[in-house]
Amino acid sequence: MGLVTLRQCLQEAERADYGVGAFNVNNMEQVQGIMMAARQARSPVILQASRGALKYTNFVYLKHLLQAALEENPDIPVVIHLDHGDSLETVKTAISLGFSSVMIDGSHLEFEDNVALTRSVVEYAHDHGVSVEAELGTLGGIEEDVQGTVKLTDPAQAEIFVERTGCDALAVAIGTSHGAYKFKAEPKLALDLIPEIYRRVRIPLVMHGSSSVPVELVEEVNRFGGSLAGSKGVPVESIQRAIQLGVRKINVDTDIRLAVTATIRRFFAEQPAKFDPREYLGPAREAIARVVRSRMEAFGSAGHAGDYQPITLAEMRERYRSGQP
Repeated sequence: MGLVTLRQCLQEAERADYGVGAFNVNNMEQVQGIMMAARQARSPVILQASRGALKYTNFVYLKHLLQAALEENPDIPVVIHLDHGDSLETVKTAISLGFSSVMIDGSHLEFEDNVALTRSVVEYAHDHGVSVEAELGTLGGIEEDVQGTVKLTDPAQAEIFVERTGCDALAVAIGTSHGAYKFKAEPKLALDLIPEIYRRVRIPLVMHGSSSVPVELVEEVNRFGGSLAGSKGVPVESIQRAIQLGVRKINVDTDIRLAVTATIRRFFAEQPAKFDPREYLGPAREAIARVVRSRMEAFGSAGHAGDYQPITLAEMRERYRSGQP
């Protein structure tokens, strides 16, 4: 199967009633670990890169890592997605690198400015057969230098936004935050907003800031020299409930970082004389695969890699032009 668009991926998820994990990548081990999990679980997967990841890898390195993931896994549906794009120029860069999906994040803008920016991205991306995720409402935490205070998505406003922009998926704010410190007390999400938003917009919904921050990984980080006091994530059970209500794309980043950090901290604490990066990055890659596979199984996407029919970006462009679903 190889490269697919976010639109096709989430349409398949809607048809079979599951969620698809979107996992952030910055280096080879992350790409390999995520794809290892996708092969093991026979799951579609979304590999997403932020502006920071593109800059960190000098653009071309990440491009070829993602291309290698496609070439090595021709039977796995893979969406290559730009996470938190901030401008039309950033989107154009991602599309030129071969991305099949982009997110434009105008959530920090005034409503009309968000609509205008998103619409310009939709027009450009759809003309290249590329899907668009947009965002309305704001999450807490910090993402790509944009600091947010939680502002829940208004269902009526969401309906107007989707009608005017034509986006393929909508990221909604229901109380999650970016990072490892999502909640000061027990997690509380506005899950009741999801069915009302979905009823009005009728496109797949997206949950950002959805890492679960596993206690065992936090404890291992702290046991071997870390300091992550008070970290709290989104319970897997809450994500599963959100999927039942209409969420189809679930963003996970912090859990992968924790898996890597816990593994490497433990390695150096137990084997201080070692210095070959392969000896600690290899186990870190395996830890990533374990976390990602567990999420694929929890979200319900495991076993669905064979559901897809090939649709090229050129064919998708013609579908957009003709208004086909």
